[in-house]
Amino acid sequence: MTARGEVLVSIEDVRKHFPIRQGVVFKKEVARVHAVDGVSLEIRRGETLGVVGESGCGKSTLARCVTGLQPVTGGRIRFEGTDIATLSKAGLKSFRRDVQMIFQDPYGALNPRRRVGSIIGDPFAIHAIADGPERKRRVQELMELVGLNPEHYNRFPAEFSGGQRQRIGVARALALKPRLIVCDEPVSALDVSIQAQVINLLNDLQDELGLTYVFIAHDLSVVRYVSDRVAVMYLGKIGETAPVEDLYVLPRHPYTAALLSAASVPDPDKADRAERIVLSGDVPSPVDPPSGCRFHPRCPKARERCVAEEPVLTVKGAGAPDHAAACHFPVEPGERLAGEHAGIEQESTEPELPEVPS
Repeated sequence: MTARGEVLVSIEDVRKHFPIRQGVVFKKEVARVHAVDGVSLEIRRGETLGVVGESGCGKSTLARCVTGLQPVTGGRIRFEGTDIATLSKAGLKSFRRDVQMIFQDPYGALNPRRRVGSIIGDPFAIHAIADGPERKRRVQELMELVGLNPEHYNRFPAEFSGGQRQRIGVARALALKPRLIVCDEPVSALDVSIQAQVINLLNDLQDELGLTYVFIAHDLSVVRYVSDRVAVMYLGKIGETAPVEDLYVLPRHPYTAALLSAASVPDPDKADRAERIVLSGDVPSPVDPPSGCRFHPRCPKARERCVAEEPVLTVKGAGAPDHAAACHFPVEPGERLAGEHAGIEQESTEPELPEVPS
């Protein structure tokens, strides 16, 4: 297994905007959704990078950009030093062998009309690697690797449980021996007991095959268990990145602190003593993101500087050398944010969209 620390994927100021168009005959762009807006990250070989944040913060869009499923609006994504936007058709096909994805919904990700052996064997067919009895042998080896009975090769997805379907998705992702697997909330649709089985399977496969993961999830306890480093996203931007234990022990960004305060604690005594940081208001619209720091309308530490100046993701104070936060006034050790009033109100500049005639 290759030593961790070498950069496998470099994400440089990546932006992904989705235009909003209106009109019957001539579609005119009237606004844009800033789904991902200036994200810079490094994914190191052999590690698991956890990505967390509220729904709609851009996690899944970033994942699809990394895998090449969505073209970026701006910035660069480099895989082993090569900008994936510049790849030829043949180069992109080779790239897809090295980067695979496990999707969130184990039911929607599998074609119900096709047999499992055919689904798992698709990568071999697309890349012309194996055919006939050789393909069947490889598929059955993959099924055994992820804990499925190889004799169920000819069954349909409907004959499997949710956890077994997700194992089918894992087997399909492993078929071409990729270097990077993007796991887009792979356990959120599963029962807790099944979640543990799938997570342990992913960990075992990483140790055995030397895989690199990007693990997207809402469950902070799951992210802490599987990740080496964590990136926290809010409204299309990275708010904080750090080694997992450093982030969970001493979060520097107020949004990270609020997320961690909302996480469930299995110890009843600790749960009673825990102070919840309640954020007021809703997440602003990605069509009209706030000026300066995007978290300032809900932040308990917001000041006028937060409205006028966008913070840069940099290392703040003592701690791990790669613990960075995009905050002008980071959380200090022992500081209490619970009970603080949040935010500085800002008038919306979101354009009013004209009504489309029926």
